[in-house]
Amino acid sequence: MGTPVTRRSEALAAGVDAETVLRVEDLRMNYGRKEVLKGIDLTARRGEIITLLGPNGAGKTTTLEVLEGFRRRSSGKVDVLGSDPEHGDEAWRARLGVVLQSWRDHGAWKVRDLLHHFGRFHAPYSTPERPRPHDTDTLLDLVGLTEHAGQRIKHLSGGQRRRLDVAIGVVGRPEILFLDEPTAGFDPKARQTFHDLLFRLVDEEDATILLTTHDLDEAAKLSDRVLLLAGGGIVAEGSPDELAASVAGDSEVTWTVDGRRHVHGTDAPARHIAELYAVHGDGITDLKVTRTSLEDVYMTMVRRYESGDAEVAPADLDEENR
Repeated sequence: MGTPVTRRSEALAAGVDAETVLRVEDLRMNYGRKEVLKGIDLTARRGEIITLLGPNGAGKTTTLEVLEGFRRRSSGKVDVLGSDPEHGDEAWRARLGVVLQSWRDHGAWKVRDLLHHFGRFHAPYSTPERPRPHDTDTLLDLVGLTEHAGQRIKHLSGGQRRRLDVAIGVVGRPEILFLDEPTAGFDPKARQTFHDLLFRLVDEEDATILLTTHDLDEAAKLSDRVLLLAGGGIVAEGSPDELAASVAGDSEVTWTVDGRRHVHGTDAPARHIAELYAVHGDGITDLKVTRTSLEDVYMTMVRRYESGDAEVAPADLDEENR
């Protein structure tokens, strides 16, 4: 597991700050008497990939909908590209890309025609620095839909429709891209192609990406920063490696000697391996070290949340695993 090498992560490593393009302060959202969001604070910088993780009902989709301007918040301050999403005009919206969990059906349209149609909305907001929209056929190739360009959408598979959703979301060369479960229904090859597209948007176009996913391997691969939501609040935040380090679980070392498999937990795997080789030398085979993963962090948070302790401080994650 490791943080992706994007322009943003390289800037952070060099100590260079980037422009803040999104700022949220004390975001709250009520549905009747139920408080779904209980004071979210969030910033995102240009060229950063942020993933929101959490159980169903944690408020991930609601948070994105408020930032996209699709849902009016109950209270709090929200600034996205210099505007309050509740009052964003068409020029502001042209700077965003949105991939919802599901779109309304355009089944009678042909794939290329629909993508071209959406792209035309962005053309008036083209700039020399960011020409809009993407070329339709180039984008179809990027998402693997070239051979389906003339097909009616109602005849696409679920995964193919999802690829089209993604293409529509990025056709306007967004400065901020919101993705809600974007790879649901993707096969492994399509998922890899999609990940490559996201890295291209960040590295070549300096886009900022906020996404939700239940795929923890995807979150670990893509994210500069991960936010864990539970009980209406952010309970942990950091890079995948930082979050894994906050869980003080031992590394697991497994090895085989004389056909017998051994397993040992240790907080100093390098030292333990050196001791093993001092004793067994080349007799050791199938050596493997398994470190704390983002999944371990997530499951720790979920256990705490389901036990009724929704207010989990990041430091408490360490104590949970001792």
